[in-house]
This record gives sequence, structure tokens and C-alpha cells, in this order.
Amino acid sequence: MAKKSWIERNKRKMATVQKYAALRAELKARHDYVGLAKLPRDASPVRVVNRCSITGRRRGYIRKFGLSRLTFREAALNGLIPGVIKASW
Repeated sequence: MAKKSWIERNKRKMATVQKYAALRAELKARHDYVGLAKLPRDASPVRVVNRCSITGRRRGYIRKFGLSRLTFREAALNGLIPGVIKASW
């Protein structure tokens, strides 16, 4: 489980990205890079990290399910994810 501070920091970054999204798009369209540089660093969507929705782990993130590989495996084996079954051949 990730530290709560990391998870909260990421939530704050997401909120900042949403707050400045329209302004960033407008500045980018006008090619006003000086104006973009004056925005907060956390306004850039690149700074948001994909994290597991259950544990907060950032490594091994599966985008389609929003889970880390470990959480995904546990949920799949317990039958909590519809349509996902263990492969056998």
C-alpha cells in the first residue's frame, strides 16, 4: 500500500490539472509559451501518476482496469472482475 501522502498528492495534482485545462489549451493554441511557463507545474497532465485505485501502487498499473498487477490478479482469481478468467492451454 502506498503512503497516504503520495495518494493525496496525486489527487491534488489531478484537481490542479482539471482547474487549468481550459487555460492551458487556450495558451497552447496561441503558442504563448511564456504564459504556459507562468502556470503552476502541477497544471501539466504529465505530472499525474497512474495509481491503483485500491492500493495506490504506481508500478505495474493496468490501464484498462485501473488496478496494479497484484491487485488485478487477486481480484481476477476471486472472480471479482467480470469476463476475466485464468488462461489455460
